[in-house]
Amino acid sequence: MADQALYEMSAADMAAAFAERTVSPVEVIEAVLERVAAWEPKLNAMYLVFADEARAAAAESEARWRAGKPLSLLDGVPITLKENLYTQGHPAPLGTAATPLEPKPADSPVAARVREGGCVLVGKTTMPDFGMLSSGVSSIHGITRNPWRLDRNPAGSSSGAAAAAAAAYGPLHVGTDIGGSVRLPATSCGLFGLKPSLGRIPIDPAYMGRAAGPMTRSVRDAALLMDLVSRPDARDFMSLPYQPADYAAALEGQSGRGLRIGLLLDMGIGLPVDPAVRAACEAAAKALEDDGAVVESMPSFLTEEMFDSVLRFFEARSFLEIDAMPEATRAKVLPFIVQWCSHRARNFSGSDVMAAYNGVMAMRAAAVRATGAFDFVISPTSPILPYAADLPSPTDDPGNALAHIAFTVAYNMSEQPAASINWTHTDDGLPIGVQLVGARFDDLGVMRLARLVEQLRPAQRAWPEPDTAR
Repeated sequence: MADQALYEMSAADMAAAFAERTVSPVEVIEAVLERVAAWEPKLNAMYLVFADEARAAAAESEARWRAGKPLSLLDGVPITLKENLYTQGHPAPLGTAATPLEPKPADSPVAARVREGGCVLVGKTTMPDFGMLSSGVSSIHGITRNPWRLDRNPAGSSSGAAAAAAAAYGPLHVGTDIGGSVRLPATSCGLFGLKPSLGRIPIDPAYMGRAAGPMTRSVRDAALLMDLVSRPDARDFMSLPYQPADYAAALEGQSGRGLRIGLLLDMGIGLPVDPAVRAACEAAAKALEDDGAVVESMPSFLTEEMFDSVLRFFEARSFLEIDAMPEATRAKVLPFIVQWCSHRARNFSGSDVMAAYNGVMAMRAAAVRATGAFDFVISPTSPILPYAADLPSPTDDPGNALAHIAFTVAYNMSEQPAASINWTHTDDGLPIGVQLVGARFDDLGVMRLARLVEQLRPAQRAWPEPDTAR
């Protein structure tokens, strides 16, 4: 740790150093702010940077550690939040120039919990228009780039959070996920990203499939953050009953012995799986098998009708909002988004929308039924490698914009915990993650398995640096 830059210390190491008084939160935040300044001209990961507020919060944290009264183990640890996780007094444009920039009156549940724990909020990260299409392209933020390759997309919609985590804007980052928006950028940027069970982390506004989740360089740091952000908040009317759990303490000790794992390599829907992605999943499954797990090939549970139903449901939801806008306001939305949500939805009937909803419920039932035969499922997170940075979707086709989410979206609808963890890299340095899926409510189980995979995976590449980024 002695040779490690302060900005790239893990949250766990920061907490230990703060307690031992070998490093102060003030020193850490200055290092992180310098890191942000070095990377941001290339990445564009931040919507807002709270430099003065972060320095003040770090000084207050330092005083608490000196007095032996930290607010939590993460007191003083830097954190970023996706811009749609509201913070009091700051606007949240939801990635689009069409949103009025009005300060929010209160912290969101996630923001409230991290402040209560003494975390130092570095700022708010970027996202695409309305959090749709899983890219880093936004009508208000511009293009967010992938630190591993600046010509590549970080994916989305938690695009800025993923880029910030890979670039070491501190150890802790939180995104949101309704179809893969934590996991897809996690795999594109070489991170661990957890989409928890619906309601495990309180969120506001809450709706079907929407979850907030940690995005970190290590599973342990995500576990420490879960201990904080999973605490209850009555504003989330879909939240689960609070179950106090020390995720970090329970993380270790998982082995493959006795586990039954389904290996799902082909959904038969959407974009084909890249050979390098398939090879990574097979290698991860083999490592678990060598550790004692029973791995069985698992057939796809999705049908074209189910997948199209969820796409139609997303289109209808977005079109309802965009169609209600005055023409001048709608003109500010990224044109690709307008084309995507209106090319079919403008002609939907009420029956069409109900049919789409019924298809989503069929997807939910199929996912729970198919995965229920196993303790966990391993699959690609994304079927593809990171794509061009300036594209709003990998197909660049508004009529087929979400063909890459077939492996992720079903678990939003089924409310199951699912995580992405990096396994390896391509020869030219692009990350490849694998998805780990558990039974409903077994968030800890997924994190324990992820920790095991983290220990079994091959040696990882050094994280990218701004002076060598290309």
